[in-house]
Amino acid sequence: MAAPLGSGISFGLIFFIFGAVPGLVGLVAGGAAAAMLLSSYGSARIRVVQGLLVAGDARIPVEALGESFAMNKEDCLAWRTHKANARAFMLLRSYIPSGIRVMVTDPADPTPYLYLSTRHPQRLAQAIESARAEAGAAPQAA
Repeated sequence: MAAPLGSGISFGLIFFIFGAVPGLVGLVAGGAAAAMLLSSYGSARIRVVQGLLVAGDARIPVEALGESFAMNKEDCLAWRTHKANARAFMLLRSYIPSGIRVMVTDPADPTPYLYLSTRHPQRLAQAIESARAEAGAAPQAA
């Protein structure tokens, strides 16, 4: 809360040299801009929709994914540091202690696994498994 207030005051003081009204406009605009930037920090979303795992800007078909491993705080720390692979896709959020590791089975993709920070690793693993099962069943029905 201090960052939007401080930025608003800074903008207000900068524009105050042009008068009281521009100073007030600068205060409101600076506070609003800082609040928007602050709220967008950490806004990366992870979801499974329409046969895709969407993690931040990445979109991976569930058919290209293998086994999922929900991890606790200690496992996550290990996979972020000494067990990490430089080719892995990682959506890291340091303020979330738990996560999931999802193996990539697509032979054309050099990415060995996805590491995703999430507060609900079990639910995400179940959603991926459900989507994989649906994707596997769909071609047989056609």
